Amino acid sequence: MLEAMMAAEVGDDVFRADPTVNQLEAKAAALFGKEAALFCPSGTMTNQIAIKVHTNPLDELICDHFSHVYQYETGGYAFNSGVAVNLIQGTNGKITGLQVEAAIKPVFDWLPKSRLVVLENTCNKGGGSYYLLEEIKPIRAVCDRHGLGLHLDGARLFNALIETGESTLDYGKVFDTVSICLSKGLGAPVGSLLIGSADFIREARRFRKVMGGGMRQAGYLAAAGIYALDHHVTRLKEDHRRARDLASCLEELDWVENLRPVQSNILIFDVVGPTSAQDVLDQLKAKGIQASGFGPQTIRFVTHLDFDDRMLEIVCSTLKQVTGS
Repeated sequence: MLEAMMAAEVGDDVFRADPTVNQLEAKAAALFGKEAALFCPSGTMTNQIAIKVHTNPLDELICDHFSHVYQYETGGYAFNSGVAVNLIQGTNGKITGLQVEAAIKPVFDWLPKSRLVVLENTCNKGGGSYYLLEEIKPIRAVCDRHGLGLHLDGARLFNALIETGESTLDYGKVFDTVSICLSKGLGAPVGSLLIGSADFIREARRFRKVMGGGMRQAGYLAAAGIYALDHHVTRLKEDHRRARDLASCLEELDWVENLRPVQSNILIFDVVGPTSAQDVLDQLKAKGIQASGFGPQTIRFVTHLDFDDRMLEIVCSTLKQVTGS
């Protein structure tokens, strides 16, 4: 990947004159059968731009209460777009067509207009849960009946697709816009793509600029994204296998409870009190193992490109040495 980056031909992307960025955007659009794509520094930016273009102030978006656009984007839907959020209590971050139908507001002066549905696949806070296309199609039908847009926060979409065997082209047919992240499971250092129609992406480019996302010689970063799409998709199976092995290890520990279903590369579990999540994280960090706290008693592990079988053995051995309070 570094070799590809150093060999990249670059230009000024603000003037659409960076050939490597143009190549990446064309590649991503073709993957989903869409007309255009836009390279951005982060998935938060691609999601926020999508919300901005899909909505008007005083509208609302509908999403699960675990959704990244609600939980981890600093309330950007309100700050950037002036819209409300209508939260659904789904299952491990997944919602249904019936729930969306019930959430759509009637048209009254005192209510925001339901305008956009956002799905996350895989769902981070849902423990890496993923949708099947057959679960998404009823949501698409509801959006069509009520004139709502449908956006996919596909930060880890390829993790889902490697499990389901479904295609990006089929996803392009059911979503109006798609965001994919290059810097998570795919292993690029920076970058996400927003994918949609030519008209949508033309407007999205303006908001990328006003959000500070217009980059100059960005082809060095785009080259990493091209390499990731070409070489790092099928290997996601390895991350998922290691996550399942890690889950087997966690299930044997008496200080672990409520391990969420492990469907891809994310493991979320609770720590039995009085031991806290921070107690465990501190013990792991002392052994050179990094993880994330997801609450006072909750921890998240993520397997990834740089986590190999030797490291898995070390982590499992270390977990057995963790002591409670």
